[in-house]
Amino acid sequence: MIYTFGVETEEGAIAVGAGTLYEEGVRAGFVTEKNRSQNEKLTIPEINSGFDPAYWYAGEEITKICQSADGCEAGSDVASPEEGMIPLLFKCDVPAPGIYRVSVTIRSVKADTFAELFLGRRRGYLIRHMEMGEEIEEAFFTDVSPIVARGSTEAREDSSIDLALVGEGVKLCRVEVTKQQEKQTIYIAGDSTVTDQFTDYPYLPGKAYSGWGQMLSAYIGRKHAVSNHAHSGLTTESFRSEGHYDVMAPLLQAGDLCLFQFAHNDQKLDHLKAKGGYRERLLTYIEEVRAKNAVPVLVTPLARNTWKNGDTYNDLLEEYAEEVLLIGKEMQVPVVDLHAFSMALIKKLGREEARKYYFPSDYTHTNDYGAYYYAGYVATQLKELGLIGEVQSVEEWTPCEALPVPEPPKDRAQRKNPEAVELFADLERPEEILTRADAVDFVIRTMKFFPTNVYNDVFDDVVGHETYAGSVECAYQNGIIPQENIDAKKFYPKQAVSGRDFWVFLQRGYSSRRPDALQESMLPEGFLQKGKITRGEAAAICKMLQI
Repeated sequence: MIYTFGVETEEGAIAVGAGTLYEEGVRAGFVTEKNRSQNEKLTIPEINSGFDPAYWYAGEEITKICQSADGCEAGSDVASPEEGMIPLLFKCDVPAPGIYRVSVTIRSVKADTFAELFLGRRRGYLIRHMEMGEEIEEAFFTDVSPIVARGSTEAREDSSIDLALVGEGVKLCRVEVTKQQEKQTIYIAGDSTVTDQFTDYPYLPGKAYSGWGQMLSAYIGRKHAVSNHAHSGLTTESFRSEGHYDVMAPLLQAGDLCLFQFAHNDQKLDHLKAKGGYRERLLTYIEEVRAKNAVPVLVTPLARNTWKNGDTYNDLLEEYAEEVLLIGKEMQVPVVDLHAFSMALIKKLGREEARKYYFPSDYTHTNDYGAYYYAGYVATQLKELGLIGEVQSVEEWTPCEALPVPEPPKDRAQRKNPEAVELFADLERPEEILTRADAVDFVIRTMKFFPTNVYNDVFDDVVGHETYAGSVECAYQNGIIPQENIDAKKFYPKQAVSGRDFWVFLQRGYSSRRPDALQESMLPEGFLQKGKITRGEAAAICKMLQI
């Protein structure tokens, strides 16, 4: 199918105008805040573009789609350019899952601009400078496959191809989608450092979480399709137990590659130590992939930007990287030593300079720049191992400086979501004793913070796949968790909370939002003396103090 976006169209093509929105019964169109609010399916990142409007623009239509003879581009009359760029999001249905060839024509109407093209679940395919009047026509391969979305235990079917174009003065002119019968596919299993991370817009690449797996297509997407089934919080065990392997395994064909990179979460569980359960599960995956005549490939875990006393690198994943290398040698499995490569870069740059490649205030998860850089190494190693052919030559994409954590503009800093339900209106299990994990979740909801997509391994007793990990990370980033817990690297998520403990969490959260302090006189008599409080009691306090 061919889609055109300029004023004039070619014979046999479907013309897509600025006002054509994707909806049920319409097989192709743009995605904006308007149709997202009318169709819940468009809000699930894993079966869409992976771009979401920032929470402080909830309920607003901030995307403006402009059309001319050159094509369509996105902008905004609401968000400022300093906040970031608005992606042009196009979605078209396809008849069945599988591998598709997507030919794209884009044109620049601005000098010295930068174009970024993403397909599927925010996978980077084209990242390059463009000059005034320059036109690019490129063809890429992408997959459409089922996926287990965050917070779900069942796989969701995907039936569309998503395209996101970012760049000032960069216009989408033409898209052609063709089904491919056979194509070598690179499958990926892993954790949050590998997965297709979604991000907010207005978009800035330095403030976007990104796994290296979602940038691999920038180097090999013209010859190979990448099917990324990695997810945040996964271990070698939970990749199978939570259903992700059951989605990926039936898709494997003879000659396909299957990359495995785990360890960041395994290392927190006693039964998944490097020479124990971690090793056993990797060996099982190797056997099963080989039984399908596909090729298993092991990737040593991406290094963290972790240091002792500010000047000595602290390798937290050494034993896992060594075990992967050992398994590769014993089982004659190809190994990409990403751990050594990423650690060498971090040591060379130093802690502060290396931060430019990681999400703000995060030492485990890369931003788009870091993911792009590390994906280039993985692609090169796959070629040197003889597993793939040509690696696409790409432009250098270098961050300028480490950025602060994304935050709303001043005029929206205290804004409430107009579509939000009443705080704790649907509270479950009000009679149960409040735990520390519950407590920080209650506080960040009360203070209008938002849980993060990933967990940064701050505490030894919080594992990334736990449902409360994002709330703990948010509480840590916003100064809600006491310093003694941070120093000890212990959060005690299941421990019961007293009235005084909960008050401390509330005070710390409130002080990060408001200059005025909470007063004990605001509390019901006797609350601070309670040895344990219930979820219902905590919710009642939160309703009274909500921002």
